[in-house]
Amino acid sequence: MRTRSSIRFVLTASVLAITALSAGGCSSLIKNEITGSVAASPAPESEADWRKAIDVYGQRYRADPKDAEAALRYGQALRATGQRAQAAAVLEQAAITNPTDRALIAAYGRALVDSGKYQQGFDTLSRAHTPDNPDWHILSVQGTALDRLGRHEDARRYYSNALKIRPDEPSVLSNLGMSYVLSKQLPKAEEALRRAHDGAQSDTRIRQNLALAVGLQGRMGEAESIIAAGLPPDEAAESVSQLKQMLNRGGTQKPPAGRAARSAETERASRS
Repeated sequence: MRTRSSIRFVLTASVLAITALSAGGCSSLIKNEITGSVAASPAPESEADWRKAIDVYGQRYRADPKDAEAALRYGQALRATGQRAQAAAVLEQAAITNPTDRALIAAYGRALVDSGKYQQGFDTLSRAHTPDNPDWHILSVQGTALDRLGRHEDARRYYSNALKIRPDEPSVLSNLGMSYVLSKQLPKAEEALRRAHDGAQSDTRIRQNLALAVGLQGRMGEAESIIAAGLPPDEAAESVSQLKQMLNRGGTQKPPAGRAARSAETERASRS
């Protein structure tokens, strides 16, 4: 079950997209719109499980830093609990030790993107797959790195290529929609996000992104209905209030620290 804190953080992350929009598309401010994953592996269901994974795989990694699986799982768990710099450091060393392990290289590239090293992350991810055998997960994350660098047209080419491999994939469509939000192409953003929502109506983040795109076009009543769908009355009211604040303030809020940030990071990493 999602907590109110995680809902609040995802909404606040969308505020940052508005900041980027009003600032002329500085996509480095996007935080939680990255919904593509890099490695397809079973994930813990809660923050407590992720912290248990840190203990288990951290011990294995320290006992043998060359253990590729331990490093990968340890890095994923560190990312999930918001320890981005440490995750990148662990995965960097593991990738150096295992230079042909594409799963490790992919995880390292994703960790770099998470920690704000967008160009380095993009370049690293390019080594995690090949043109003759592309991975749609990686293409999508490369697209988000390019969006964060302000290269929106280039980013959309990566999303397009990902969708050729995985047609109508909601996570890729959501990234595409937010790319259009950043470049103020709101009807196109709404179209992509509606397709994403049709394919994953239970995904809170996609629903919030769609509500954002609709609200930015001035259709606040419709945006409220979208964002409140499926939530208990008290959480629905809080979510609507947060959306109104986002649109009224034009993106002046910053993501909260502490538990709220960790909860959202756990939700995001569980899809990686």
